[in-house]
Amino acid sequence: MDWKQAWSITTNTTTAALDALAPVCVPFAARWDLEAERRNKLRTPEHLKALMAAQKEHNAARSTHATAKSQQLSARAASNNPFAAGRRAARVATKAALKHERDTRAKLKAARVNYPSTLKARAVQAHSVHAVPSAVASALMSTAHVTVWPVATSAVLIGANVAALALGRRKLRVPVDESLSLEERQLMERLDPAYWVEHAPDRGLAGTVTTPPAIEPGGIRCEIRLDGQWTVKTLADKADSVRALLGARTALRIRITSASRGGWAVLSLATRSAAAGVSSQWTPERIPSDPLMMSLALDTETGDEVLVPFDERLLVSGASGTGKSWSFRPLMATAHLRGDLLLIDGKGEEANIWEAVCRVAVEQDEITDAVDEAHAEMTRRKVDMKKRGISVWDGRQLTVVVDEGQVILALISKDKDRLQRLIELSSLGRSRGVVLWWATQYPLTDGGAPGVHKLIAPNLLTRFSLRVAGTTQAQVALDDCAHYAPHQIPDGREYRGHGYLKGYGPRMLRTWTLDDAGVRALPKSIWSPAKSTSSQPRTPLHLVKDAAPQSGAVSNRDKVLAAVQSGAFTAKDVADATGLNKGTVSREIKALTSSGALRRTADGRLLPGQQAA
Repeated sequence: MDWKQAWSITTNTTTAALDALAPVCVPFAARWDLEAERRNKLRTPEHLKALMAAQKEHNAARSTHATAKSQQLSARAASNNPFAAGRRAARVATKAALKHERDTRAKLKAARVNYPSTLKARAVQAHSVHAVPSAVASALMSTAHVTVWPVATSAVLIGANVAALALGRRKLRVPVDESLSLEERQLMERLDPAYWVEHAPDRGLAGTVTTPPAIEPGGIRCEIRLDGQWTVKTLADKADSVRALLGARTALRIRITSASRGGWAVLSLATRSAAAGVSSQWTPERIPSDPLMMSLALDTETGDEVLVPFDERLLVSGASGTGKSWSFRPLMATAHLRGDLLLIDGKGEEANIWEAVCRVAVEQDEITDAVDEAHAEMTRRKVDMKKRGISVWDGRQLTVVVDEGQVILALISKDKDRLQRLIELSSLGRSRGVVLWWATQYPLTDGGAPGVHKLIAPNLLTRFSLRVAGTTQAQVALDDCAHYAPHQIPDGREYRGHGYLKGYGPRMLRTWTLDDAGVRALPKSIWSPAKSTSSQPRTPLHLVKDAAPQSGAVSNRDKVLAAVQSGAFTAKDVADATGLNKGTVSREIKALTSSGALRRTADGRLLPGQQAA
């Protein structure tokens, strides 16, 4: 047996056990030290003089009282008449002496309070009260066999007092990783139970005791024991006091949640991110093997990948500049590669990237046509499902993405028929394989310019929110999980693409991102109702990276220009010649006219411009 190794294991085990017991004894040791300090501060020379004077006066009063009682007894012996003058005078003197003794006793008691004995002396006196009688009892009860339980019990009490003080004053060994920053070192020092218990009452946190903190991938984690009337909620309401006690910077995210057992809370300090070492760039390899799930983000506290349902209706909220578009693209790419994608873009910028990849709608006529066609597809699938006797669509999913919701609602708010069709898409489409995803900068359902309709919002069960403007927006963005406080996410470039997922817990997530080049690399698949006649599932699309870029690819703009050069004089002629929808043709003609590649005559005909010539 390796005695050196055994000794090391025993030492480490003992140290670990003492470290675990120390936080339990810290409050007792802290109260002991506070009381001892209070007593020592009161033991001043002035209080000592007052105590000695009170003792002297009390001794004199006792002597006077004793003399008066003796004289009263002598007066009783001298006369049997209780109303005799001598006996009456003796009684009056005795009463006066007794009153004076009581007054001096009260003064002596107050002087002793002002000049108390040391806590150590009081402890010795208290333990003597049971130690001495216990020893005597053990000796008297011993006959042939020695009886030691009284004195043993007394010894255990004394030992428990001494051990509790030693453990409570014990300095815990907090492992300090060399990789810790200066801020983390300071926070861990202040989370030490000894420091916390000593300073917590100053911040209104008396009755809470921390355990030794630990560093995790997402930052510092520490459990807090809640004594008395403390609950997790009351401690969470005191988050500002906790921040002040720790001296933490204002931007540091502090989260207080319930522990796995009652009477305990968990304090998390986001001093680092578990996603810091992982690239945020999305690739098709991120698509899960489970066809019902898709990858949304990474948990910044644990580093775990967070999945959300693919066939569920979705609401994504985020103020301008929070990275909403880039965060939304990986989900759209997943929908495009797995099924059909229809993008209804109220602003138009995203459509510029996606129009060569999927079906897009930007202009008002394009948007109304897209809503009509998606609703007609949903109705067609209903009929097909009834014929085949199925309750859930088994073909390709058509994902209808609305971005920016406020603009789309403003365009169709007065068109009750199309607004109703959009509402029905959100409420009836999921089981028919037509799923609505909604993105908005303004997650509001009321007011003159809502970002999401009040009849659509309740159907969007999966909700992800980046930073939003305020509490009202947070309520719509995360519904009953608004307490995650997405409006308190710091405003900075490093927090772009960071947000909270409803129901996941108040742990911040970092989303995947997809740049313009990544979108353009996706295979082209333009959805139209004519391509949705088959109810059988089609093979999902796969991203194919060519060894060299295709130099002969023709853009929509080139097609429009070629059609005009071939003799098309109107937008309708161009649409018939190219097969493009009217909105796309109108947009490309406008761009070519602005650049000078096309020009319009007085009668409205299109002719090639000087650049084209």
